[in-house]
Amino acid sequence: MTVAFVFPGQGSQTVGMGKALAANFAPARQVFETVDEALGDRLSAVIFEGPADALTLTQNAQPALMAVSLAVMRVLEAEAGLDLKRDAQFVAGHSLGEYSALAAAGAFSLADTARLLRTRGQAMQKAVPVGVGAMAALIGLEFDAAAAVAAEAAGTQVCQAANDNGGGQVVVSGDKAAVERAVEIAKAKGAKRAMLLPVSAPFHCALMQPAADVMAQALSQVSVKPPVVPVVSNVLAEPVSEPAEIVQALVRQVTGTVRWRESVAFMAQAGVDRFYEAGAGKVLSGLIKRIADGASAVAIGSPEDVATFKAGRKT
Repeated sequence: MTVAFVFPGQGSQTVGMGKALAANFAPARQVFETVDEALGDRLSAVIFEGPADALTLTQNAQPALMAVSLAVMRVLEAEAGLDLKRDAQFVAGHSLGEYSALAAAGAFSLADTARLLRTRGQAMQKAVPVGVGAMAALIGLEFDAAAAVAAEAAGTQVCQAANDNGGGQVVVSGDKAAVERAVEIAKAKGAKRAMLLPVSAPFHCALMQPAADVMAQALSQVSVKPPVVPVVSNVLAEPVSEPAEIVQALVRQVTGTVRWRESVAFMAQAGVDRFYEAGAGKVLSGLIKRIADGASAVAIGSPEDVATFKAGRKT
């Protein structure tokens, strides 16, 4: 069995995520305390108690999801003897999850990761005024067909394939009018479904360039170490290990396509047959099962999931 750990992105957040982990395990509590201290606010209270609209804010959702993912990893290390360097071939994350993957693999400190994601969330929100941009999911079109729809819809505006999620699910992003055109064109070209998404900004497209500039500056000011296990980059769909490469890929990721389908396919072709999704929800597990034929994908986000993982290591 060859293992990879993967880390969820925005949209997986729910009020109460990680609360049971923090209640049951000191290493999880320490993660939330470190994140609170790094940010200078009680993000953990928003994570555990809500309100939901506060947790959904991009500047909160991004560090919150990372905190839950890292809490899971610290508990697995303490309770189940997980050693990422020994036990995993790769790590990867979806969009902000790439920061979680890098933190888990020791490239960034936990405090720096929390601050970077707070900055990233704020910069992405500020890059485009609310209502100017949009994102839409195109279901039932493969990536090349969806990218062609986006190009046709763009005209003089921006419309790009933002997320290649796999399983015939592609998200497009850009100017609101162009994305609305893409929805209609996709339906005409045989998409099973095409719908606007309830997001606050058009992520992963050229309109995010101001946020990419902010992240280039922020990343230049933190220490980046070689990760203990290769991190499969969203924009490259292949591993990065050199600190300079990691930073370059993260800056490109703000405006570039999240190549999740190709990233999972790369890991599967390299022999990974078991994926563990560390953190909130099961979104990536569902996508992985559709991309990597025969691979298993298991979500770990609760004390019960930790117990199951621990028991599995003894057999």
